[in-house]
Amino acid sequence: MSPDILSDLKTLPGMPLPANDLLWDCWQVLRKDRPGIRARDAALELEVPEAALIASGCGRISLRLRPGDWGTFLEGVGTLGPVMALTRNEHAVIEKTGTYRDIECGPAMGLVLDPDIDLRLFFNHWRHLFMVREDSHGTARLSLQVFDGAGNAVHKIYLTENSDRAAFDRLVAARKTDDQSTAFDAEPPGEPAAPTEDERVGLAGFHAGWDALEDTHEFFGLLRRFGLGRVQALRLAGPDRARPVAASALSTVLHSAAGSGLPIMVFVGNRGCIGIHTGPVRRIKAMGPWLNVLDPGFNLHLREDRIATAWVVRKPTADGIVTSLELFDAAGETIAFVFGRRKPSEPELDGWRVLAAGLAGPEAAP
Repeated sequence: MSPDILSDLKTLPGMPLPANDLLWDCWQVLRKDRPGIRARDAALELEVPEAALIASGCGRISLRLRPGDWGTFLEGVGTLGPVMALTRNEHAVIEKTGTYRDIECGPAMGLVLDPDIDLRLFFNHWRHLFMVREDSHGTARLSLQVFDGAGNAVHKIYLTENSDRAAFDRLVAARKTDDQSTAFDAEPPGEPAAPTEDERVGLAGFHAGWDALEDTHEFFGLLRRFGLGRVQALRLAGPDRARPVAASALSTVLHSAAGSGLPIMVFVGNRGCIGIHTGPVRRIKAMGPWLNVLDPGFNLHLREDRIATAWVVRKPTADGIVTSLELFDAAGETIAFVFGRRKPSEPELDGWRVLAAGLAGPEAAP
């Protein structure tokens, strides 16, 4: 194996050269006109899945790797040492630097429980795996990238200057496939089930089910039982359980936590992966529509202008009430959740509960 696996791509045995296909050419024209454009943004402009762009570069800037056996894959990622784990949805990105440790995986779900890399993984949406080289300012940035069947990025793992490059090459070599096709056949996204109409929801039963929760994870089952969308459920819950707050609530929370040192938990994810930060936040900076946390080992980038509704939500558990700030876009898709730092069997922090209770309603927004 070459010490630089990508520098010799065009001469590696069994790695056919990609066709000079139209999508690759269009991408390169776009990159020339807009140096530094990210693959995801280029895909949006070219109206193709991001994975289709990555596939178009197979043999040039990417390699297809064998998907599946994800527990073994993540154990291999753990041998790389410190890496940067990136998880995103349409409006938010969470980046955490650390080592993949304390890994627990089953056939459909997995956990990474290191204090720095904390992930919830849903493998039914992990369909494609690539190794990618992105050139930025003369530096090659190497990553492992997971996509769902529709070609949306699920999770990305970037090497850092402290990563073990030899371990990375071994992991790539073990996963390398003979299929280095530049084509990408996207699966049509599944249609979500239509929620129950408001007037057909048994509110008394729904409220009783909510009040009987003993763990926040039971909330998903409650939604399924009554056929509810998440925002719909919050809207029907009643103000003692969920109340709307201003879209600026996240900014208020982050600045307050940064000023007081209050440790919080930030959840950002998609259908295949949820990334979690637990701890303090310090440097909060707005850049245009983006609200950012720019701390060592933790970055958050969130489009504040895409927050259509924000809610303070109170759920009962065996350890007492757990309060969250939940943010949604105009389609009702989750952008991010924020909690006070807590562990199972511990009550939530009084400082967090007071902060959440003081968040202004949407009518207070300018």
